Amino acid sequence: MSRQARIERETRETKISVELALDGTGQSRVQTPLPFLNHMLDQIARHGSFDLTVEAVGDVEIDGHHTTEDVGIVLGQALRAALGDHAGIQRYGSATLPMDEALVTAALDLSGRAFFVWNVPIPKAKLGSFDSELVEVFFEAVARSAQINLHMQLHYGHNLHHIIEISFKAFARALRLATRLDPQNGGIPSTKGVLA
Repeated sequence: MSRQARIERETRETKISVELALDGTGQSRVQTPLPFLNHMLDQIARHGSFDLTVEAVGDVEIDGHHTTEDVGIVLGQALRAALGDHAGIQRYGSATLPMDEALVTAALDLSGRAFFVWNVPIPKAKLGSFDSELVEVFFEAVARSAQINLHMQLHYGHNLHHIIEISFKAFARALRLATRLDPQNGGIPSTKGVLA
């Protein structure tokens, strides 16, 4: 079974292409005009054991919002397409990970119903050319377009880079668990027989 997808999206603001293979080895080739976003997308591939290719251009001369949100939208669409009918997956995943003084939990359900809870209070700041508030924008775009239930929780931490990076790593680890095939159940992981 091929669990991979390629999605392209072009608007007057951005042009995005994402290729995602769920049963990968953590290889990534990411090129966006936002270096910090590139670094975070690499974390998703590496810690999720996904193969991920992202090519993005956008109107970053205005700001990074459109590019970051649209990359999240297309990544979510690719995730949903790669999962197909969701047959045989674990469905649920969570990870609580530390990075130095910061501790973050990501918990998700590949339910086919979009919901997003963000409890990661971070100050507005710049990381290179990247605005910190775009982290929430990215994860919400992924959750809504992939139609998953995603909760993110900061337990403690004060270094902005650490908080953001461990959020991406926790998300990747949780997604890795949820997308893995369950050897004990090859069907749809729901008593309804469908995820939606």
